[in-house]
Parts: sequence; C-alpha cells; structure tokens
Amino acid sequence: MELLLEPSSWAILVATGFLAGFIDAVVGGGGLLSIPALLTIGIPPHLALGTNKLAASFGSSMAAFTYYRKHYFTPQFWYHAAIATFIGAVIGTFVVYLIDSQWLEKLLPIIIIVIAIYTLLKPGSMGKATYSAPSKSPSKFKQWRQGLPLGFYDGFAGPAVGAFWTISSVSQYKLPVLESCGLARAMTFISNLTSLLVFLALGQVNIMIGLAMGICMMLGSFVGARTAIKFGVPFIRPLFITIVILIAVNLAWSAWA
Repeated sequence: MELLLEPSSWAILVATGFLAGFIDAVVGGGGLLSIPALLTIGIPPHLALGTNKLAASFGSSMAAFTYYRKHYFTPQFWYHAAIATFIGAVIGTFVVYLIDSQWLEKLLPIIIIVIAIYTLLKPGSMGKATYSAPSKSPSKFKQWRQGLPLGFYDGFAGPAVGAFWTISSVSQYKLPVLESCGLARAMTFISNLTSLLVFLALGQVNIMIGLAMGICMMLGSFVGARTAIKFGVPFIRPLFITIVILIAVNLAWSAWA
C-alpha cells in the first residue's frame, strides 16, 4: 500500500517510535503509543497492526541484543521458551482471525489492573536482592508453561505482554529484574517476528513506514535498555506500574466506553 505522508505525520512517527521503543525496552507496552500513531496518520487497522509488528521487531531485537551484550540474557538457557513462544505466536496469530475477540477485550483491562496492583503492593514482584541469574537452563516444563501461552497471547492480542513476561519470570524462576527484562525482550522479539511473517503473508504490512518507524524504535530501545540497566529497579518499578496502568485504562476505555 502506497501512502504519501505529510512532514508532520513523519514527525509524529519519529517521535512516537523513539518513545515507544524506549518504553518497550524497559517495561513493554510500546504498542500503546505506536499503534494509535499509525491509525492517526490514516493507516487502516489491520495494516496498522502488521506495520507495527515490523517496527516492533526492530525495537525488541535491539533491546534483546543490548541486554544480551550486558550479560543479562543467556540464549542457550532459554531454548525451550523460544520454541514454545514461536509455536504459541503462530497459533495465536491465526486464531485471532477465526474467533470473536470481544470477550478478551473486556477481560484484559481487569487482568492488567490486577498486575499493576500486585506489583504495587508486593515489593518482591520485581525481584529481590537474594535473587540471582541462573547458572543453568531452567526447567523445560516451566519454559513451555510460560512461553506457549504468552506467545499465543502476543500473537492473538499483545497488550502488556512484556509486563506478563517480566512478572511471571520473576515469580517462576526467581530472576533479578534485569534478567527478567532481558528474557522478556528476547521472547517478545520472537513473537513479534512470528506475527510479522503472518501479516506479511496476508499483505498487511506497509514496508516503508514500518522500516522508518522501526529504526526510531531501535534507537529508543537502545537508550531504554541502557537506562534500565544503569538505574535498575528504582527506575523500572515506578515506570512499570505507570505504563501498566495506562495500558489498562486505554484498553478499558476502548472495550467498555
């Protein structure tokens, strides 16, 4: 699809892409900004979703690589999580075309608000000082139990999937928050890329806009990941809670208003 954009529209995409990439690298939820921005400049909904997956794949790849370079993610430990996430995302992306997702739209805000409250009231939800990085690959069962549903969810819907990954990784594996962020970014990259391939096959991606926005997301993700690594939990926790609440409010308004 060819779409001639005004300079002001490109300015919106550049600014939004950077900010979305920054937020996504730290806590997830960048789509809360990027998808509305794409819709605002006149891209149809399905094309906006596919184009966003292209841009988000750039952003999540940069964030995952940054955490990896700083030794907060060890790929060989999460082989089964990666496979489970891929399979889940394939299934989720196709299923969303077959069933009515209205029930999920109404339920999601409640689930996400619960996550925000849980994080706010339980200090250990973002990890404890006693938690340490794994020295070997965690349980295969736990990786499949986590990766399959979260991959499915990202393919099917996606809002706050980074938050789900971060919180469940801390809870399930007792990971420090930065290791949880590294794992979350790597797995969301897999599910983003998987969904992108499906959208490409369906012809629902604007390549030029997706690439341009993706470059901005990469830059934002690079800055966001380094900021999270530098300042740690005192920076991540309040931003995490704020973004999760904003996602919940946005989804609640769309589903219930």
